Amino acid sequence: SGVHGIGVNYGLVGDNLPQPSAVVDLYKSNNINSMRIFNPNHDVLEALRGSNIPLIVGVEHKDLQSLASDLSAANNWVQTNIAAYSPSVSFSYIAVGNEIIPGELAQYVLPAIQNIQTALAASGLNIYVSTSIALSVLGSSYPPSAGAFTPEAQNYMEPILKFLATSGSPLLVNVYPYFSYKDNPDQIALSYALFTSPDVVVIDGPYSYKNLFDAMLDATYAAMEKVGEAGVAVVVSESGWPSDGGFAANISNAQTYNQNLINHVGEGTPRRPAPIEAYIFAMFNENQKEEGTERNFGLFYPDKNPVYPITFSASQRLVDPMTSNGFHFRKMEHMKFISYLLFPFLVCFSLL
Repeated sequence: SGVHGIGVNYGLVGDNLPQPSAVVDLYKSNNINSMRIFNPNHDVLEALRGSNIPLIVGVEHKDLQSLASDLSAANNWVQTNIAAYSPSVSFSYIAVGNEIIPGELAQYVLPAIQNIQTALAASGLNIYVSTSIALSVLGSSYPPSAGAFTPEAQNYMEPILKFLATSGSPLLVNVYPYFSYKDNPDQIALSYALFTSPDVVVIDGPYSYKNLFDAMLDATYAAMEKVGEAGVAVVVSESGWPSDGGFAANISNAQTYNQNLINHVGEGTPRRPAPIEAYIFAMFNENQKEEGTERNFGLFYPDKNPVYPITFSASQRLVDPMTSNGFHFRKMEHMKFISYLLFPFLVCFSLL
């Protein structure tokens, strides 16, 4: 079946957030198609029963080692957090780790994915299992066709992508033009980062780019192609723009970016012009996160008032990109990223 185009990440790192049942109502009243949570919070899962909101649920990093080494631990995790709520909760993906490749936990990602997939199958549950990466996995990203994994990341990404190709699961990717722009404002035009450039900014062989989001995503596709896994779909598990707390972080830019992202995802990228499933980060401003921009990515304040007006109607359609453009796409989504390695080699082009 098809999947919706735009969802929102629901983080819980705050002490003044609404009750989960009120949050589910807020998703519905704003026509937000789908949700991602970062751990299997049972209060949230209870609130989602019968809501028909497709859900990405994360595996907590503290559980990765046991899930990777012990199939019985994976069975227990699936029974407690998935089977107990299915089918009244519509699970779309399980994200095994968020932005931990490369790193000390990266070794556990693939075996944990495999054990959870095995446990799901034993319970008769058909749910995709993947991991969510930051674009710091790329050692080269400019031009997009030069996209390639760092050697360290490739050690993990190549076997993970091979598994995803077999299972039909997408790779979850966090894509943040904001951080690339913030770190390279002399090289990157704000309009290129906000989807507002009237003209092509980067020409890369047959592909022309008017926005940074497409260039970043296509660099990821190029890296996947270089390890022989062009057929794996990508879901953007996080993307967003902060409304306060740092450079270029204001309500105008945040509203422009997120609304344009919503309006854009149906088109896909130059390299893969098929609809993208994407998740905006985040639902709320979370007051227990690190000070600065991290607290200010929310679409809503904790009192449920919008930080700025935004409409999800542009993507109120099902996308089913399974056979688009010759790729066996299953699903596609949205994400967040560590900026210091991404787009370090951007060509200098004049600010628009």
